[in-house]
Amino acid sequence: MKTVLITGACGGIGKATALYFAKNGWNVIATMLCLESGKELSNIKGIACYELDVTSTESVVNCKKQILTEYQTVDLVINNAGVGYRSFVELAEDSQIDAIVDVNWLGVVKVCRAFIPVFRKQNKGLFINITSIAGLVNLPLGSFYHSTKHAVESFSECMAYELRDFNISVATVQFGNTPSNFQKNVVKSEESSISSYNELMEKIDAVLAKKTKKNTDLKQSIVEQLFEIAQNPPQDFKRYTIGFDANFLNIIRKRLGYRLFARLIRKSVF
Repeated sequence: MKTVLITGACGGIGKATALYFAKNGWNVIATMLCLESGKELSNIKGIACYELDVTSTESVVNCKKQILTEYQTVDLVINNAGVGYRSFVELAEDSQIDAIVDVNWLGVVKVCRAFIPVFRKQNKGLFINITSIAGLVNLPLGSFYHSTKHAVESFSECMAYELRDFNISVATVQFGNTPSNFQKNVVKSEESSISSYNELMEKIDAVLAKKTKKNTDLKQSIVEQLFEIAQNPPQDFKRYTIGFDANFLNIIRKRLGYRLFARLIRKSVF
């Protein structure tokens, strides 16, 4: 029986993924910042919950030690934990910038760094780092969120070169807005005295809410694709783009080039 470790598994995509993998016969290590939020998962056969703060090296190391006393092998690590920050650069706060970098990028780095030796010793393993369409294209008010997702894309591709000789695969997964708690928990800059900023925030909120509402089937597609990747790991680094929105934006960005793509985005939003 194979074993998967999932970060940020207490809700949203992480929780759905944990349930799906357990249903299909995998051992699931569901990690989360607070065990209290994972009560529902802890009662599911095949799922074990662990407390993990991906921003803390000490927490990652301690969680790893605990896991390895209970599991002989870990076949897959899905770096799913993430937070959102929608803000104008001028109004951005240091604490929020630090938080999104610590979770979305450094959290992935710390978890990968901890489990590379495990995979190397096993001579097998797969990292799936969940990014977003934000890791492939750039959209309004995404200065910080997009930056972290681009960073994970670059990090993953570079890391894949290092690990190929050890039969360790690396993949990233991108998708658009899907109904979950993520959008509800996105931190946004507060209304300011700058009317242009306030109007743009309202427009972006409306666009994202509309897209999220339409993507009712996206979550299941993501979970099923994650399972398919787990069953058939790519030999070389590979990006997987899921859903109409993500595929559409990715394709037109490549075909139109920056200037025409930016014009299209401006026309759609402004």
